[in-house]
Amino acid sequence: MPAPNCEYFSEADFKNPSKGSSLDSVKLEASDDEAERVKFEKKTMLWVDIRILPILALIYSFCLIDRINMGAALTAGMGVDLELLKGSRYNIASMIYFVPYIIFQLPGNLVLRILGPRHWLTLSVLTWGSVQLGMGFVTNWGQLTATRVLMGMCEAPFFPAMVFLISTWYRRHEVQKRIAVFYLISLTMGGVSPILAWALSLLDGKRQIAGWRWIFIIEGTITLFLGIICWFFIPEFPHQNRFLTKRQTDVVLKRVEEDRGDSIPDPLTRDKVITHLKDWTLWSYGVMFFCVTMPAYSQAYFISIILKGMGWSKTKALLLSAPPYGPPIFTVLLSSWLSDKYKHRSGFIIFNTLVCIVGLCLTAFAKQNAVRYFGAFLTNIGNAGAAPGILAYSSNNVVSHSKRTVQSAVTVMLSGLAGIVATTVFRTKDAPRYIPGIATTVGCQMLLIVTVLITSFHFWRLNKLSREGKLLKPLEGQTGFFYTL
Repeated sequence: MPAPNCEYFSEADFKNPSKGSSLDSVKLEASDDEAERVKFEKKTMLWVDIRILPILALIYSFCLIDRINMGAALTAGMGVDLELLKGSRYNIASMIYFVPYIIFQLPGNLVLRILGPRHWLTLSVLTWGSVQLGMGFVTNWGQLTATRVLMGMCEAPFFPAMVFLISTWYRRHEVQKRIAVFYLISLTMGGVSPILAWALSLLDGKRQIAGWRWIFIIEGTITLFLGIICWFFIPEFPHQNRFLTKRQTDVVLKRVEEDRGDSIPDPLTRDKVITHLKDWTLWSYGVMFFCVTMPAYSQAYFISIILKGMGWSKTKALLLSAPPYGPPIFTVLLSSWLSDKYKHRSGFIIFNTLVCIVGLCLTAFAKQNAVRYFGAFLTNIGNAGAAPGILAYSSNNVVSHSKRTVQSAVTVMLSGLAGIVATTVFRTKDAPRYIPGIATTVGCQMLLIVTVLITSFHFWRLNKLSREGKLLKPLEGQTGFFYTL
């Protein structure tokens, strides 16, 4: 704020603050200016929230729905029509998606920096929507498997690009609440997926098309429509945006610059990518997200099948798959709010992971079906609480756009391995309890806790050395930067 113009004040004014034209008036004006600045900043960030989070959450919701609707389609009759129940055909068709999904994560984020978020994300949505639509017309399990390969390739760029984009707009300790909101919206839609699939399966026989085919056809059509919406509403990076005024853009860039000093992207080179890939902490985030994704995939692909194995009908199995996704809406918001408030991640991640372990054990080993079903609630509560925390933890401890590009890709890339493992260890012959699969998922949660503890201890040690002035250079090359634990 500029200094007051002293020609309006005499020396006596400065010595006698009781006069009307005194420094008290100047201080009051300064206070008013500060209050106005804070108000303007809050309104700007609220508009950023409204402009970015809902559209990303909606599109990612159908990204998840299109990815996980295999279980619902199987329950609705696809397994019989395409002979997927023979041997490991269903597992192979489910698993093969994740091979290209993993391979194209990092290249996708590199292309993002070239084409920009709007062009690249729109292309991703339109292509996977087309593949999803095409899945409604396959005639054998080989064709279904081929479409799953294409689906993995087309969806691969979306999630890491989305996380990367969100992290560029906010301060480090504002990220988890935002990720939690978008994650919860998508989680809620994921819970609605079985109900939507059941409703679409009721179209069985319309135009001589099987009900399970309608699931793919209509959901693919919706995704294509969202691809068009994506073109008009997905924002660019903050310094390139076209929906804020110059003053609002300056506010966003200033906040990010003061927080971590990377408001403007640094050049992305091959040497930088190689250097970032040598940082073991980036891979630790990937291991964490791999572990936290295992329960999500096991629930998504097999919950309706497990419920049907408990004795419920096809309809009830699909409908009862949705309620476990309800309670996390409240618990995740609370966990994320507290995590941002106290600027702490690891403790909340570990607590939520322990809740998830309890839920998995109940589903696997409890005798009563009601208790097993309750375990699905706890699994989702803990898993949904830990996932946004890991995404925030990883983005909080990275500086520069080039490193963030690699970090978000590596994190999500390794999560794709969870899909391969989940669709492999949950074998058809282990139905209806799937003990080996659930036991493997519990083991992954224990690995998650160990990885968080090791990484956090490493960051705590570096923070301590930095505060004591024992490091040769600032952390992450940014003066005043400290890792979030």
